[in-house]
Amino acid sequence: MSCLEPPDSHHLDAALGWLGLGCPREARIELDQISPPNRQHPDSLAVFWSLYADENRWDEALRVAQAEITACPEEVLGWLHRSYALRRVPGGGLSQAWDALLPAAKKFQNQPTVAFNLACYACQMDQLDMARHWLQKAMMSGQSSAIRKMALADPDLQALWPEIHEW
Repeated sequence: MSCLEPPDSHHLDAALGWLGLGCPREARIELDQISPPNRQHPDSLAVFWSLYADENRWDEALRVAQAEITACPEEVLGWLHRSYALRRVPGGGLSQAWDALLPAAKKFQNQPTVAFNLACYACQMDQLDMARHWLQKAMMSGQSSAIRKMALADPDLQALWPEIHEW
């Protein structure tokens, strides 16, 4: 997919900047200035998702994540966004997030973030053997020290922290 052109690219960059500064209202103003057709561009969708997540508007975040997958099914970000939103959307939860992300593990075998998130979900569902499996798979990506550090900082994996310290 092509890159956004100015002025839409400028509005998108500004929205990202505002989000980074913790100013969602200003980010929304910038996103609203993007031309309607370009609001469906994958880059725009990702920033809309971040805005909705920042605002805990999980229904909207889920809708945007579905649009991300439709627009670019070969990009992992939409799959991650969808599972993250499904975990938090009213009526959702861990098992819905797990079920939505599991097919992505086959589709994106070299993406440690998918395996890491599956480890988090499994751990929170008290499936510790499955959590170990997915965390080890994430660590086999060649980024084991960074993933180990992330795992030790993620409260979703707290049940495995004593083991992870030994890895």
